[in-house]
Amino acid sequence: MGTGVLKAAGGRRRRGNRRKAAMMSEINVTPFVDVMLVLLIIFMVAAPLLTVGVPLELPKTQAKSVPTQQEEPLTISVQADGTIAIQNTPVTEAELLPKLTAIAAERQDDKLFLRADGAIPYERVVQVMGALNAGGFNNIILVTDSGGPEFGTSPGN
Repeated sequence: MGTGVLKAAGGRRRRGNRRKAAMMSEINVTPFVDVMLVLLIIFMVAAPLLTVGVPLELPKTQAKSVPTQQEEPLTISVQADGTIAIQNTPVTEAELLPKLTAIAAERQDDKLFLRADGAIPYERVVQVMGALNAGGFNNIILVTDSGGPEFGTSPGN
């Protein structure tokens, strides 16, 4: 790392009086400090980028689709009249959590896809999401149709 040779004292050497060069036994820490400062700056810049917000997808957006799964996704649908269905099977509000818990125990993936008709009030969607969250289902994805208006443009354009 940082050993070197020091010259003998005195500028000139005499023929008969040769001295051996002394070894320098100090470690040069400057390169180590430089590397540590660079790493510190990299981590300070990268740390805020690691925090992830809550992704929300609402009906008719330009959002990209979720990557395909190995299992068939577990889907909860809220129809226009307010009825709830697991996959294609209608269930009552009282049956929703016990059936989901039984189904989820046999699955590897903990994702739930929540589909809601655009005509129902937002309040109903939030009530279903709250019930799912209270039941221990935290990985909920809202399903939307693609091809909606882009953010910042008017619907007529």
